[in-house]
Amino acid sequence: MRKFVLLFRCRDRKGIIARISDFIFKNGGNIVTADQHSTDPQGGYFFIRVEFVMEEEGFGLRGLVEAFDPVGREFEADWKIYDCAESLRMGVLVSRPDHCLEEILYLWNAGELKVKIPFVLSNCEKHRKLVTGYGIPFYYLPADKDNRRENEILSYASGATDFLVLARYMLVLSPEFLVSYNKDIINIHHGFLPSFKGTDPYGQALEKGVKVIGSTVHFVNNLLDEGPIIAQEVEHVSHRDSRQDLIAKGRHSEKKALDYALSKYIDHRIIRYENKTIVF
Repeated sequence: MRKFVLLFRCRDRKGIIARISDFIFKNGGNIVTADQHSTDPQGGYFFIRVEFVMEEEGFGLRGLVEAFDPVGREFEADWKIYDCAESLRMGVLVSRPDHCLEEILYLWNAGELKVKIPFVLSNCEKHRKLVTGYGIPFYYLPADKDNRRENEILSYASGATDFLVLARYMLVLSPEFLVSYNKDIINIHHGFLPSFKGTDPYGQALEKGVKVIGSTVHFVNNLLDEGPIIAQEVEHVSHRDSRQDLIAKGRHSEKKALDYALSKYIDHRIIRYENKTIVF
């Protein structure tokens, strides 16, 4: 049997779940799990994630998408079906901080992140030994704020990846890069957004005397640190903590938030809505 996931978003109205369930049943499928959410049953938006299995001799992904298209048009929905047997290809970009990279590689090697990693690209040469030790191609590209080398990044990423992860990649990608790549990019920011944007969130937190610091994983858009938030984690701090203490504590929340967000993305559990996310 083959397993698929449907992510479906439309204006809320009667009969959506019945219509989707009927389609799966009539085509020989069986629903394994279903999660749903409505912003308002009276004219709000409806979101659903359906995981279902089909007989091997039934539809392939392309045939399933074509058959389901009339249902999507009936509800004027945004939707996508994923074949769970097809692993996503995740490119990783990283600068000098290595804790998020190490976490990703460990989880991938342990089979907890079920993706393909076609490459890790960095503007810091020191990561080569770590990455190649896992049998993953490593590309060193000495990009900086004056020369971001975005065309070269695109040459590696465009055809080889389904999405990118900025695992503490400390250069801002331009709007032109986002348009050219035209796929999801996930970033871990070492601050609790929407507060403490930019390059030194721990310094900002220390100056403000906060009692909680945090990390935020979000989709990248044209605005700095303002893309739809996927996950956040926090750590308690006190007046005794120095900037280095905050950085050390923050590393734990960064890794935990990124692990959670990547797992949800890889399992097709995220639906974007306006500048928000629905995470099942």
